[in-house]
Amino acid sequence: MRIALDAMGGDYAPAVTVEGAVESVSEYDDLEVILFGDEAQLKKELKDRRCTSNRIHIRHTSQVIGMHESPVTALRKKKDSSIRRAVDAVKNKEADAVVSAGNSGVAMASALFVLGKSKGVDRPAIAATMPTLKGLFVLIDAGANVDCKAENLLQFGLMGSSYCKAIFGKREPKVALLSIGEEDVKGNELTREAFKLLKGTNLNFIGNIEGKDVFSGDADVVVCDGFIGNVVLKTSEGLADTIVKMLKREIAGMAAGRLGYLFMKPALKNFRKKTDYAEYGGAPLLGINGTCIISHGRSSSRAIRNAIRVAVEFSRKKVHEIISEEILNLRAKEKTVVKD
Repeated sequence: MRIALDAMGGDYAPAVTVEGAVESVSEYDDLEVILFGDEAQLKKELKDRRCTSNRIHIRHTSQVIGMHESPVTALRKKKDSSIRRAVDAVKNKEADAVVSAGNSGVAMASALFVLGKSKGVDRPAIAATMPTLKGLFVLIDAGANVDCKAENLLQFGLMGSSYCKAIFGKREPKVALLSIGEEDVKGNELTREAFKLLKGTNLNFIGNIEGKDVFSGDADVVVCDGFIGNVVLKTSEGLADTIVKMLKREIAGMAAGRLGYLFMKPALKNFRKKTDYAEYGGAPLLGINGTCIISHGRSSSRAIRNAIRVAVEFSRKKVHEIISEEILNLRAKEKTVVKD
């Protein structure tokens, strides 16, 4: 298994990306990581870590893409960037998957442009894994598509369900549509139309779900457009951080604060771990002809290591092929209904 890593992508690259790669090859005996980026910097990072593993390789690239650069401009003018060359490696069968914590827009555009969409897929989508009271759920789309049609949300539901089956072992994932009310007549024109389409499939569709209930664990897959999904994702990250900080401040203000903190420290630590994006590593871009994992720009080495883990599991189970098959089956059924 070979993973192409955008070693220059992220706020703390290349230090954390190299560290994550070193930790990953120590964890998997059959894993190789190809670091794409400035050769001099990458060699220095490996030397600082006294890494002599022959399963970490360096591919020099002369360009780096900043976090705020335009995807269109980057694709045209920076063809020797670390992210572009990493995606090229997957296209050329030199790597099984690509991982990047860099500019997410450029990562998505590169994957779409170079690898292409899976057969039958109209729009790829980001599937973010988030915690619930009962385990985990998949939020799709978490930011790839700002404007969507009802048919896109239908495909997001299918892709999310397939991903949930393959990665989390759910036999019949419960799929819900994010809206402003549980009733099927609630929501805007997009969600009302998407509701009808999802209800007409063989998915385990449980109807609409409100924002206050997404973390209850009642749904395994929550479907929405990328604009709403990204707001949910970022708001949730901020809320989790705020809750921890508020609890620590309240405990510190108590007379027996230090003693109370000692008792609560394990619980706070577990809560922080469950809500930390680093635990989930990165989110796969579903619906492309290959495996692309997009990580948070603030990723730590632990987040990079977990993103590589996700890439390995996703690639080994050939999730992108399963998704394509599901979408093509849906298209075939739609054609049959039209003929009848």
